[in-house]
Amino acid sequence: MQIDVAQPHEVYAVLELVEELLIEVVDQGQQLSWINREKLHADIRRNLGTEAGTREGPGRLLAILAKEKNGVAVGVLLLSQCFALYAGGEYGVIDELYVRPEYRGQDIERQLLDEAVAISQRRGWLRLDVTGPEAAQHSDRAARFAQGLRL
Repeated sequence: MQIDVAQPHEVYAVLELVEELLIEVVDQGQQLSWINREKLHADIRRNLGTEAGTREGPGRLLAILAKEKNGVAVGVLLLSQCFALYAGGEYGVIDELYVRPEYRGQDIERQLLDEAVAISQRRGWLRLDVTGPEAAQHSDRAARFAQGLRL
């Protein structure tokens, strides 16, 4: 499995995986009817950067892709750059993590997380937060995940 920060030409692979995640979340009973998919897609396209970024600075939203050897993307992690005094300045937030069901259990999620941690360290972030649906934040699985994620 190849783990890389998505490049601008891979935005449609990112959007496809995000769409699959939305469908899965709705299938699990979450109500997301308020989401405007066109706006969501436009926001991702507008904000998606590369790790190197531009002259203005590094990319504010990074998508880390898990790809098969043939280049087909099977997983994505969205990582946003934020700023807060309590975090000592810039820090990262993992907003989404999705791996296609048939690829789960193959350590792809961990590889995506490892790359997010590596990016955080390269950028000098002291903090990496994880977001998710409120119901999921109070689960035992979420607590175990948070314990294992340290910079």
